[in-house]
Amino acid sequence: MADCARKGRTRDSMDKSITLPPDEIFRNLENAKRFAIDIGGSLTKLAYYSTVQHKVAKVRSFDHTAKETEGDPLYEISVQEEITARLHFIKFENTYIETCLDFIKDHLVNTETKVIKATGGGAYKFKELIEKKLRLKVDKEDEMTCLIKGCNFVLRNIPHEAFVYAKHADSEFRFQNTHPDIFPYLLINIGSGVSIVKVESEDKFERIGGSSIGGGTFWGLGALLTKTKRFDELLQLASRGQHSSVDMLVKDIYGGAYSSLGLTGDLIASSFGKSATTDKEFSKEDMAKSLLHMISNDIGQLACLYARLHNLSRVYFGGFFIRGHPVTMHTITYSINFFTKGEVQALFLRHEGYLGAIGAFLKGAEEDNPNQYSWGENYAGSSGLMSVSPDLNPMQRARSGTFDMLEMDRLERQLVNLPLLQDPSSYVPDTVDLTEDALAREYWLSCFEDALDGVVKRAVASQPDLPQAAERAEKFRQKYLHKLQTLRHQPFAYGSLTVRSLLDTREHCLNEFNFPDPYSKVKQKENDVALKYFQKVVMSLEKLSWEQRQFALVKGLLAGNVFDWGAKAISDVLESDPEFGFEEAKRQLQGKNKNLTTTRYFCSFTFIYLGPPHKCALFFVDNSGIDIILGVFPFVRELLCRGTEVVLASNSGPALNDVTNSELQILTERIAAMDSVIQTALKEDKLTLVQSGSSSPCLDLSRLDKALATVVLERHTDLVVIEGMGRAIHTNYYAMLNCESLKLAVIKNSWLAERLGGKIFSVVFKYEVGRWWSVTL
Repeated sequence: MADCARKGRTRDSMDKSITLPPDEIFRNLENAKRFAIDIGGSLTKLAYYSTVQHKVAKVRSFDHTAKETEGDPLYEISVQEEITARLHFIKFENTYIETCLDFIKDHLVNTETKVIKATGGGAYKFKELIEKKLRLKVDKEDEMTCLIKGCNFVLRNIPHEAFVYAKHADSEFRFQNTHPDIFPYLLINIGSGVSIVKVESEDKFERIGGSSIGGGTFWGLGALLTKTKRFDELLQLASRGQHSSVDMLVKDIYGGAYSSLGLTGDLIASSFGKSATTDKEFSKEDMAKSLLHMISNDIGQLACLYARLHNLSRVYFGGFFIRGHPVTMHTITYSINFFTKGEVQALFLRHEGYLGAIGAFLKGAEEDNPNQYSWGENYAGSSGLMSVSPDLNPMQRARSGTFDMLEMDRLERQLVNLPLLQDPSSYVPDTVDLTEDALAREYWLSCFEDALDGVVKRAVASQPDLPQAAERAEKFRQKYLHKLQTLRHQPFAYGSLTVRSLLDTREHCLNEFNFPDPYSKVKQKENDVALKYFQKVVMSLEKLSWEQRQFALVKGLLAGNVFDWGAKAISDVLESDPEFGFEEAKRQLQGKNKNLTTTRYFCSFTFIYLGPPHKCALFFVDNSGIDIILGVFPFVRELLCRGTEVVLASNSGPALNDVTNSELQILTERIAAMDSVIQTALKEDKLTLVQSGSSSPCLDLSRLDKALATVVLERHTDLVVIEGMGRAIHTNYYAMLNCESLKLAVIKNSWLAERLGGKIFSVVFKYEVGRWWSVTL
């Protein structure tokens, strides 16, 4: 591949080259199992499925039947190799098909490959050439079928895939939440011409209209008018032009607005109208802009007519004409807004350039039934939106050529909505959109940059005996730092920028460099220590009166939540004072919350305890150690004693020092050996441990393990408890449920505390039922 790129720089072969990404972009090619190709007029899109070998942290309980000695750990930690599935989608410029095929032959074709799925115009035009060069059978797939399959796939599996473009708003990109039911919708695919497709289900769609006036028209007429042969250059000319120099406007005819018809003076009355009556030369920029408006307005009006005819409110635009160019999206959006008076929004897709390749790949993978799984975007391996736009990110273009990529990991479980969400279609997990809040964005980006040294140190310390740990940690630092720098300039790169996405990107980058659980040893130590105090805490609670015990329980919950290595203020304390403990945390809370009184507490919490027992409580737990053992379990024990069944939902995979499902299984068994209430609840199936499906410090209630959703329904859950800053403040602070809920956390970030009107270690304690009602302590 490198040789291929070097050949492209020689004078003789300059017209026979393709611009290829750096070598490291084409990862895991040696494990590629299946691939597909979408060959367009100027871009090649490759899709391939590979198995990825990476390290995972496993915990295994020691046999505690024999007499233990002081200091024996509760479980052992091992780092093992695991193989998972990953989808890779890459697009890059091609100006010479044979060089492109040479690349595929050298890097993608292996002995197991017999057939290549192909779509796009090139699949027909170059079929014989492809079969000759690659010695494979070309299985052509219908372009429209592939397009729809790809569109359905990204809409289902990538949150914030669709967006509205608003050029003059504070945030140009306004991302849409994933709708639980993506059908029906209208897809306007603008290639050389325009195809209008009504999509009603996974396999039911119909081309209901179209036009020969599309991207090819803009390109062809633009080349004639401006002598500019490259499509992107034509768009750049348009971005600098003034269409009013060429177009005849309403005010040019009437001297102002035509109010009786509701027409504004700046409305185009006739595209290119002035060229017939004005004796002057028009600039290339102005002609390109006028042409772009003419094509876009025509497409916009067609889209609106078909949307109204078929009563569809969701209209997606894609195809070569769009390609993420701001000037194109703006003109389409303006046209849609004008013709529908704002009733229909023009929706664009972050990954619309991959739809055909994704669909072709899925056609070839049908025997594997890829739709039975959920997939998640891997932020470490994906380029951001607009990464190839030369006018938006010239530095990245110069660094890596004109390429773009998307990586998606297969999740071993289906993810679904929490059945208790009041309105899944309007649910927004994140409390603050950093894409729109510039002040918060700058703070959190700086915060994550400042914390990077500590994360690197923790990663190296977690693998003292593994080779090249320091070298891998440094690569992680550079990768994540580059992501942060990209997000500073392009906050919209991966959809809405949030604290959750910053945390998830960091976890993805750590995993890429084989640091699956940097806090594994910290968690193990804190779990071992906390277990020694569990019985003491329970005994002290049992000595209290009912009212005193309820207050002590919630205070213990909050004190336990202080122990969060993800918060810099806490990690600094824990690094400098390892003996900082449960009682000290309670004193910190009392000192920072003078108003934390029994009266204030009971005005919310007695709604939970004074009525009849709840049928089942779902508790989304947070940190390991003191939090889960000395805070959560005594609280859970009280619920069980009242006759309430409890479901503890914990992370499926590691994130910071959050307790994972495998760790929680071991901790629960150990606590059951010490406490008859927990032991009986386990035996009678009144205490259930379920993984959430998440590997994040935050919580998206629209992407939970299907098994958890099933348990929630079967147990008739009527109380949800969400604990921690990540789960109850950065996410779900405004989430509305169909049952009683309790959201609680300790604010361990001084900037956030001030924003919320408090101080560090202030408490958020929110009880909600049926209507918006809460108490914040």
